[in-house]
Amino acid sequence: MTTAQPNSIALLIDADNAPAAKIGFILSELAAHGVVNIRRAYGNWTKSDLGGWIKVLHENSIQPMQSFDLIKGKNATDMALVIDAMDLLYAKKLSTFCLVSSDCDFTPLIQRLRADGKEVFGFGEQKTPEPFIAACTRFIYLEEPKPAKPTAATKQKTDQPKPDTDLQTGQNLKNNTKLITTLRNAVSASADEEGWANLSNITNRINNESPIDHRTYGFKKLVNLFEAIDLFEVKRSNSAILVCIAKVGGKKVKPKAVPKEEYDDDDIPF
Repeated sequence: MTTAQPNSIALLIDADNAPAAKIGFILSELAAHGVVNIRRAYGNWTKSDLGGWIKVLHENSIQPMQSFDLIKGKNATDMALVIDAMDLLYAKKLSTFCLVSSDCDFTPLIQRLRADGKEVFGFGEQKTPEPFIAACTRFIYLEEPKPAKPTAATKQKTDQPKPDTDLQTGQNLKNNTKLITTLRNAVSASADEEGWANLSNITNRINNESPIDHRTYGFKKLVNLFEAIDLFEVKRSNSAILVCIAKVGGKKVKPKAVPKEEYDDDDIPF
């Protein structure tokens, strides 16, 4: 009988729809969540288009899985990956699957893996369809989106915290209904009687509810994302970072005082 490996990860790469140059980033990200024991890349390796992947396979101990084109214009790569994923689901005791692709056809596979209690990390390009992203436990873009064009209003607000990659302004973020709803729900669900929520509890709530990753919007830390949006108020201390909802429907919400034991104005900020 196979012994369970709680932190064992299977990395399955759709080489036709993923950039080889990002493999280092992918492996580094997964290292924080467990051990990538299974590493496979699927494609027709007789094609010159996959030359970039061939160069990194041996360097990163990735097993190439050959899938010849059955007829012109059609390949069997997707089906081979799906079959292997289902075999691994039943034959191995894995806690996490990582799917590297921008192909929406894999969405039913992700849903099936999650239905069996598995975490599914997705990595893809900006063109990745929303159903694929929403199905993942967590989804991370492999390239930075084009910087949003600043409006006249955002140009005047120079005191707002800026994203690390200058991808999103506070106004752009507020226009993202799904993002704001997710953040508000996480704060509300984690808040105490005074309306303040610990950032660690908010993070857990977001991870359980949505594939949203703060780095997608150009921020290294989730707290920086909250600070860039004036709909929320953030308080920092040595022991905790607290967040509350500051505006609802354009109207300010006056939060109650932060308990002294959790926050002190004299504390050194992070």
